[in-house]
Amino acid sequence: MEVCLLAGKIMLQSGGETYRVEDTMMRIAAAFGIKNTHSYVTPTGIFFSAEGEEPSKTKLIRIMTRSTDLKKVALVNSISRKITSGDVSLKEAYSLLKELEELNVTFPFMVQVAAASIASGCFMLMFMGEWIDFIPSMITGGLGYFGFLYFHRFIPIKFFSEFLASFIIGLLSVIFVSTGIGQQLDKIIIGSVMTLVPGLLLTNAVRDLMAGHLVSGLSKGAEALLTAFAIGSGIAVVLSFL
Repeated sequence: MEVCLLAGKIMLQSGGETYRVEDTMMRIAAAFGIKNTHSYVTPTGIFFSAEGEEPSKTKLIRIMTRSTDLKKVALVNSISRKITSGDVSLKEAYSLLKELEELNVTFPFMVQVAAASIASGCFMLMFMGEWIDFIPSMITGGLGYFGFLYFHRFIPIKFFSEFLASFIIGLLSVIFVSTGIGQQLDKIIIGSVMTLVPGLLLTNAVRDLMAGHLVSGLSKGAEALLTAFAIGSGIAVVLSFL
């Protein structure tokens, strides 16, 4: 049960879909001889029960933080396949998952900012912007994402960090256009905020709803809408002063 819960916890905290988490936990349990298991996963918690020769046991894990780290999801899937094929023992599986839980595989801070900067310029072009706005979009998107990561360290509530990041994006976009460095205000803003848009969250919400996980799908959808509201509010505050 500890191995199953640890695998599920890592996947859920790293952005894995609800049905994938449940399926992985049940497959691991079955590989170790526990056939009759039940799992119930929501974005904020995991319930897991196992029935065998001993009296049935049920455990709960609370999920406090969630991020996007698909490499960890892939690594848990890899460990799960080794367990299923019998290549890894119970103790080895627990040790591997513990190491993975403590492993920091995210990109360095400035690499994330640089990637967001380049992506912002490319998104601006994709939305029919002009090349003259490429550099302003890169700078705006990069500094906006820098603000998001920086504020999130001090304000653990994502709504406020996303609001402040979008406010920075709106303010810089207006400055670039008013000084003549940028031309199309709407294209610069749209390209820059795309790095904040919760694309994975929306995708997982739809996939969970299609798989029948209504509670998880609706809660993830609500979280995505709240993020969209935070982004829109930050931009609207800036534009209201024009």
